[in-house]
Amino acid sequence: MKLVVAQFNAVVGDLAGNTRRIAQIARQAHAEGAHVVLAPELALCGYPPEDQLLRPAFLAACADALAVLARELADCTGLHLIVGHPWRPAKRQAVDDDLRAASEWEPQHGPMAFNAASVIREGRVLGTYAKRELPNDHVFDERRHFRSGRDAGLGPLVLEVQGLRLGLLVCEDVWTDEPARLACAAGAQLLCVLNASPFHLGKAAEREQRMARLARAHAVPLVYANLVGGQDELVFDGASFALDAQGRVQARAGAFVEQSLALHCDAAGAPAGGVEPLPELESQAWQALVTGVRDYVGKNGFAGVIIGLSGGMDSALVLALAVDALGAARVRTLMMPSPYTADISLLDAREMAQDLGVRHEEIAIEPLVDAFAAALQPQFVGLTPDTTEENLQARIRGTLLMALSNKTGWIVLTTGNKSELATGYCTLYGDMAGGFAVIKDVYKTLVYRLARWRNRRAGPDGRAVPVIPERIITRAPSAELRPQQTDQDSLPPYEELDAILARHVEGDEAIDAIVAAGHERAVVEQVLRLVRLGEYKRRQAPVGVRITPRAFGRDWRQPITTKFRA
Repeated sequence: MKLVVAQFNAVVGDLAGNTRRIAQIARQAHAEGAHVVLAPELALCGYPPEDQLLRPAFLAACADALAVLARELADCTGLHLIVGHPWRPAKRQAVDDDLRAASEWEPQHGPMAFNAASVIREGRVLGTYAKRELPNDHVFDERRHFRSGRDAGLGPLVLEVQGLRLGLLVCEDVWTDEPARLACAAGAQLLCVLNASPFHLGKAAEREQRMARLARAHAVPLVYANLVGGQDELVFDGASFALDAQGRVQARAGAFVEQSLALHCDAAGAPAGGVEPLPELESQAWQALVTGVRDYVGKNGFAGVIIGLSGGMDSALVLALAVDALGAARVRTLMMPSPYTADISLLDAREMAQDLGVRHEEIAIEPLVDAFAAALQPQFVGLTPDTTEENLQARIRGTLLMALSNKTGWIVLTTGNKSELATGYCTLYGDMAGGFAVIKDVYKTLVYRLARWRNRRAGPDGRAVPVIPERIITRAPSAELRPQQTDQDSLPPYEELDAILARHVEGDEAIDAIVAAGHERAVVEQVLRLVRLGEYKRRQAPVGVRITPRAFGRDWRQPITTKFRA
């Protein structure tokens, strides 16, 4: 049997476009002799559609799209398309008795739909499987949007193709034992798993390890089809794969690319195909960030991006990412020097913009700072200058960037990193002003690692092509809002800060546990205090790419007002 995994980039809500793309992939696979095409979880509507799932009109449109897809493939004789979609069955709806008994499901209050996988053959929907395990942690909120197939009394779905029995499962189903056990008890010889599994660093290896344990536990091979592409803050990395019954990888698609992965399965279901390597960590992070930028900008219809270039490390990294994602013609930079801006910052920003071929302009903000100071002088009489004057500079820059954005329709990319956002070392309505926060989930120490990794990356001639000037990487980081300022005037060294933040933010560790790991209590208490105080800023930050197991977004829900300390 030949099976093709349709690893493609779905667009949430683009039912017509997703339908056309799935049909195109299926037709091509059929022409090349495929018997089965396996599409990802909710491929028909994109993932995650969020509260659109609570709208009857959206569910009706998804049902119509499924019917259109079935008709489109009516002449593909012998082809079985397995596709993920939201499913709201009619009351007492029956399906093909050969696949599953009639459903007695009856809509109640709450979620109206199932997260489902349907089998289409020659214009007909042969049967539908309803996901049993609904994740409700991290970035997932599926119990808000779906009913469980288990709760509705819906069982496994096993179909036979070319003498081989395939059992269908959807994503979270394979992170527990019961769904796979039921499918195997119903006769499945090969598990076909539809997934929309969001990326974070190391997730691809984690998936394969978990699926290998499952395959070995049930002595059954497994095919894992994953979505690829960016959706708001989430990135899906693809890297679909197939395992034999011993849990060994027998095929793997590329990461962060659309690909039809062709598998040849023997009579026992053992798959075979090409194996692409998993990227190294820095490459994973870079490709995820590039994918997130490219798809957020492209799927939302922005012509290009604007970056406030400072001559510092963070904006330099964002510029390099943006050019890799969109090309130089769709990237524009603006340098806004103040009296505290070092000459080398101006020179380094100009050099990098010129080397990358982007449009670069400069607007000095000193006259604007003076005008604000003059307007506020009567209100500030007798008050000592402090961070207020520093923040005015950042807010003037944010205003200029947003004015350009409004005038051109290009979106502003903010340049703050996760270390800054965690500790509130950023200015609300200043450097936080913009539409997409590219590196908001990238710790400062990783910012430097990515810069050096990108500078080592080989060009077409095989030689490294540095894109970030070395002086930007080696200079002490500074916001340049007052004379001789450095980040470490206000924060611990980034190596220590990031280690503490990772334990607290991603590991949920409290003060005592972090101190026990070797950090000074006073420093830990300072950092966690800054994290608490910065929550109101993070609530107002732009969306940005998630690359860690816990980002400041869908999976970080802390109260702004709280007296808890630990």
